[in-house]
Amino acid sequence: MIATSKIFRSIKEYLIMALGMTCYSFGWVACILPNNGTGGGAAGLSLVLCTALEQAGIHIQIGTMVLLINVLLLLVSGFIVGWNFGVKTVYCVVVLSLSMNLWQAILPAGNFLGLQEQIVAIVLGGILAGIGIVTCFSQGGSTGGTDIVAVIINNYHTVSYGKILIYSDLFIIGSSLFVGYSIATVIYGYIMTAVVGYTVDMIQAGSQQSNQVLIVTHDPEKMADAIARNVRRGVTLLDAEGWYLKQKTKVVMVVCRKRETQMLLKFVRSIDPNAFMTVGSVMGVYGQGFETLNKI
Repeated sequence: MIATSKIFRSIKEYLIMALGMTCYSFGWVACILPNNGTGGGAAGLSLVLCTALEQAGIHIQIGTMVLLINVLLLLVSGFIVGWNFGVKTVYCVVVLSLSMNLWQAILPAGNFLGLQEQIVAIVLGGILAGIGIVTCFSQGGSTGGTDIVAVIINNYHTVSYGKILIYSDLFIIGSSLFVGYSIATVIYGYIMTAVVGYTVDMIQAGSQQSNQVLIVTHDPEKMADAIARNVRRGVTLLDAEGWYLKQKTKVVMVVCRKRETQMLLKFVRSIDPNAFMTVGSVMGVYGQGFETLNKI
């Protein structure tokens, strides 16, 4: 029965991630592309490269280019950091690429939504993309692209995810000027990126903040080992005493990004369904894997 419930839970997670990637790709193909918009991340870089190749007489669908870029990043990450990226990341990358090509094939050409103002279409595309991203994050998935770049960069120097996102998007959107996009389109691209970030933060109540999770379980050592091996977050055991039974025990403490919290809670539940957990927001976390003190 437990094995069956885990299977159904996994199927549900992958279906929700597929829905999120479908929503993300629809925002790009239905709203951003028909209105000559641009954006950041792997999708934005793919658009710039596809436009450059189109001018050279080579036609490649944006979904295919997204897949090629992410495969290259995953290979680089594998050789530099190690081949420990999750199956969910690979799954989301593949679904994103396929859904982008599928939307391009089935949706009518042109501005079929009838959005007259370019800025309205860009904002709507940003909202849909943000919803897709946060849906994927909620199930422990990743859209690849910037996430993979962040892993590679943090292997050499600790930089916050938000800064990597901002710098990479500034570069990608700005580079669209070299393939014929106007300054107005570039500005709209920055607006679209801001809308995506705001949407994700609004839904997740601050995706760049961190949470401190305290876990009370009957076997804290087993739980700590499982989290350290599978979730790849630092674990601390705190001495405690249950006042009702007057028994000494240990409490498992984990600090993680807010977007990782849902995945951590689900993992803890899979190890010990009766575990008692509390989650508290942390305003600042400094050290390996988070902000460095010299960045304050």
